[in-house]
Amino acid sequence: MATALTVLLTVSLLQGALCVEFKVIIPQTIDALSGSCVTIPCSFDVPNIHKPKLDSTCRAVWKIHRGTVVFNSRDPHQTTIQGTLIGDLTRKNCTTTLNNMQTAHSNTYAFRLECNNALKYSFWLSTLKISVKDDPPRPTLTPSTLRVKEGASVSLVCSAPAPCRSHLPTLTWTPGLGLSQETLQENEDKIEVKTSVVNFTASHQHQGKTISCTATYNKQEGSAESAVSTRLTANISFAPQILPSSDCTNDEAQLNCSCKTAGNPSPTLQWYLDGSPVNHSDIFSISYEFLNDTGLRSIIAVSRHEERDLSTLLCRSYNSLGSASQLFCVNSLGPETSANSQDRVMFPVFITTVFTLLVLVCALLFVIRIRRTQHNLQESQRTGDTSRVMSQLLTSGEGNEIPNTKEEDIYVNSEALRQADVAHPTIISEPKCTNLQGMRPNDAEGARKSSEKEKGKTDIYSSVNRKTRKKTER
Repeated sequence: MATALTVLLTVSLLQGALCVEFKVIIPQTIDALSGSCVTIPCSFDVPNIHKPKLDSTCRAVWKIHRGTVVFNSRDPHQTTIQGTLIGDLTRKNCTTTLNNMQTAHSNTYAFRLECNNALKYSFWLSTLKISVKDDPPRPTLTPSTLRVKEGASVSLVCSAPAPCRSHLPTLTWTPGLGLSQETLQENEDKIEVKTSVVNFTASHQHQGKTISCTATYNKQEGSAESAVSTRLTANISFAPQILPSSDCTNDEAQLNCSCKTAGNPSPTLQWYLDGSPVNHSDIFSISYEFLNDTGLRSIIAVSRHEERDLSTLLCRSYNSLGSASQLFCVNSLGPETSANSQDRVMFPVFITTVFTLLVLVCALLFVIRIRRTQHNLQESQRTGDTSRVMSQLLTSGEGNEIPNTKEEDIYVNSEALRQADVAHPTIISEPKCTNLQGMRPNDAEGARKSSEKEKGKTDIYSSVNRKTRKKTER
C-alpha cells in the first residue's frame, strides 16, 4: 500500500514538472514615438528542470522576425538598436528599453534567452509588434462626453500612454478647471500610463465650452517635443437666466425694449403687460432672434402714438428646468421725448437752487444792515451831544438873532458849551464839514465862528458877549 502511494506521488510530481513550458509575457503591440525610447515590459518562465540554470551568465536578446539580432544585453557588437536591460533574468524579468527609435524600426520582435549553459530558447510563439510614429498617441478622456445638470460634481480623467519610462508625458487641462492629481499606472499589457484627474462643479459658464487634455512628450537627445490633445464639448443643463444686457431705449418715434436670455434646453420668451401676455400686433411689434444653441433675444417696440403706462412691462424666460423674469423700469410712454422728461426733472431742482440763493443773499444783506446800524449808533453816541450844542450855537449867529434874549441865558448857554467840551474833549471834524455843507447862505458868519473854535473857548465867549452888548445898546 505504501509503495503504491509513493508511485502515485512521484507520477504527480513528474506531471507537474512536465506541465511547465517555455513562455514569455509581452504586449502584442506598442506604439512608440520617433526620436524617443520604448520600454518593453517582459517576463518569462521555463520548465522547472531549467530553473537552476538561470544564473548571471544569462543574457536577453531581441530579434526581428527574420532572426536578425537587434539587441544583445551582453554583446554590443550584435546590437543595432541601443538599449538597456532593466529586468533581472534570474527573477524571470526580461523588461528592456530600446532607445532613439525611428520609423524604420517598426517591426515584429521576439525575445530569446541565452545562458552559458544548456538553457537557450527563442520565444517565437509570442511576438511583439512595435509601431514607431512621428506623432504620439492621443490621450484618452473619461468620460468621452460630458452631459450633466448645473451643480453636479464632475470628475474627468485624462490618460496618456508612456511608452518611454525615462521620458514621461506632461498632461495639461484647458481651460483650467481646478487642481488636478497625477498618477502613473500600468494597463493590462503592463505598459505605463500617465493619468491626470480633475474635479469641479458643473456651471452654466461651462456650457458649450471645449475642454481639452494635452499630452506633451519630450524626445531624447534634445529633439523637438511633440504634443497631442483630446477634446470634448461640455453640455450643461441649466434654468434660464435674463442677461444683464437687457434694457430699453427710446426716441421720438418709439420705445424699444430688448430681453436676452440663456438656458439649456433653449428657453422661450414671453412679454407681459399688467400681468397679461403681449403678442405681436399693430400696437406692439415683437421679434425673436436665436443667439446660439442656448441663447434667445426678443425685442418689443411700442409706437409713441400709443400713450400708455408701461410700468408693468415684464419679460419672462422659461424652459423645463425653471424660469426667470425681468421687470423693465418704464414709467410712461407719452409724446414727450426723453430730453423733455429730463427737463421736467431738472426744473424743480433749478427752482430750489434759486430759492436757496435768494435766502442766502437776504440773510447776508440783513447781517450787513445790522452791523451798519450798530456802527452808526456808536458814532452818534460818541458825537451826538457836541453836535447838538454846536448846532444850537451856529443857528444863533448874526442874521438869526433871538429877540429878547437875556444875558443870563447867554451865560448859561456858554457854561453848557464849556461843560460839553470838557465831557467830549475829542471832536471829529468830518461831521462838522458835513453840517456846513448843508447850511444856507445867510449862515456864513455862524460858519466862520465855528471854524475858529480851535483858537480857544474864550473867543467864543467874547464873540457872544459882543453881540449881546449890541443888542443892549439898541
